[in-house]
Amino acid sequence: MRRRAALATALAWATAARAQAPQRLRIGFAVGYAPFSEIGTDGQLKGFEIDVAQALSRHMAQQFSPVILDFDSLIPALQSRKIDAIMASMSITPERQQLIAFSSPYYFSPARMVMRSDARLDVSAAGLKGRRIGVERGTIHERFLAEQFKGSQVLRYATQDQVFLDLKSGRLDATLVDVVIAQFGFLNHSEGRGFDFAGPDFGRDERFYGKGIGVGLRKADALTLGRRIDEALAALRSSGALKTLNDRYFNFDLVSPSR
Repeated sequence: MRRRAALATALAWATAARAQAPQRLRIGFAVGYAPFSEIGTDGQLKGFEIDVAQALSRHMAQQFSPVILDFDSLIPALQSRKIDAIMASMSITPERQQLIAFSSPYYFSPARMVMRSDARLDVSAAGLKGRRIGVERGTIHERFLAEQFKGSQVLRYATQDQVFLDLKSGRLDATLVDVVIAQFGFLNHSEGRGFDFAGPDFGRDERFYGKGIGVGLRKADALTLGRRIDEALAALRSSGALKTLNDRYFNFDLVSPSR
């Protein structure tokens, strides 16, 4: 009887230890967005958001596993518990906040049209009426175009890289995209020669673009995991570590809430 009791006690302690041990966070990323998240020539994930995730992981003393998904699959994967968090340049918007929770912002990014430098098109709903605008499916850019450029032909793609390919080939007249993604993923390369930004920064419209880019979380985790991430982000910001990561990739400040 004592042996059984001792065994039961040992099993109880083991179960409790496993429950208290930090589990590996499954963070969803959408790759193909240099310099935020991409797969390098060595097959490893790299980029600004990967580095931020690693810094958060170290500060929280909790390892993470990357899960690569298409952007429009991230929220469903979070809701179905296939991942625990999202770090994929996801804007904090009222529409998304109805579905999931967010951490405080870890960066802020403008959004502009990219088109041929010699296009001479008026970047407005009237000026782009009937024109073909490519956009990544599931992004806030898609919703913005659907509501603000109803007269345009909005063509939706699984990844932004596919949009750039069709823009280069002439199958598109323009694309609406984050400025940094366009600069580093297209304009800075030979494929982007002859293209440039056009029109205003649509990212200033908070009705659509919200108040920055945050870590996506399940609502049930907002007061637990979300609070820990916010504390870690605050520590990285106050120590200057977040700005150091910014400066590793950009010659302009994306992490200070100056907008």
